[in-house]
Amino acid sequence: METRQKKQFHHLWTKLRFIRAEYLFVLFICLLIFTAFALRHNNERMLELRQAVFTADEKNGDVEGTLRELRKYVYAHMNTDLSTGKTAVYPPIQLEHTYARLIEAQQAQVKQANQQIYTEAQKYCERLHPESFSGGPRVPCIREYVAGKGVHIAPIPDSLYKFDFTSPKWSPDLAGWSIVATAFIGILVVLRIGIQFILKRLHVL
Repeated sequence: METRQKKQFHHLWTKLRFIRAEYLFVLFICLLIFTAFALRHNNERMLELRQAVFTADEKNGDVEGTLRELRKYVYAHMNTDLSTGKTAVYPPIQLEHTYARLIEAQQAQVKQANQQIYTEAQKYCERLHPESFSGGPRVPCIREYVAGKGVHIAPIPDSLYKFDFTSPKWSPDLAGWSIVATAFIGILVVLRIGIQFILKRLHVL
């Protein structure tokens, strides 16, 4: 190895030799465990917020508020992926109960409106065909009136009630900075042990 490279390694060694490799390794393990707990906490908090959305959806609570809190948290924290594996439903957030209540309410409104139109049709056709009673032209008249003015259900896209939020690969939170610190200490461990090993092989130490 060239003398210049030896000097470079020796210069690094003078910076790192005062740090015990054992201490660095213990610190690395502690940070690794702390990072795992921080990532787990992010995921568990996401699960709590997701369950709050499902509960609000089922009980007709503050769906919009809980959904907003979940979206805000997922967008700002890593390891908060909403999916639960390849067999999970997609999108992972589906407001089934909210959507069902909306359809039910719309159907009730349409039914009420059509009943009123049918009553209007009867009165209209009675005036138009006063000589007809239970048959004759009055029946097709009512059918035509209802068909022309009846209210029909407009399709509601269910995609408006399905959501998928993507978490960042890295986030500036406790978990994110723990990863940075762990990686930094890990690099120091490798440099500390590696440079000492190389210099010993070169008989510099």
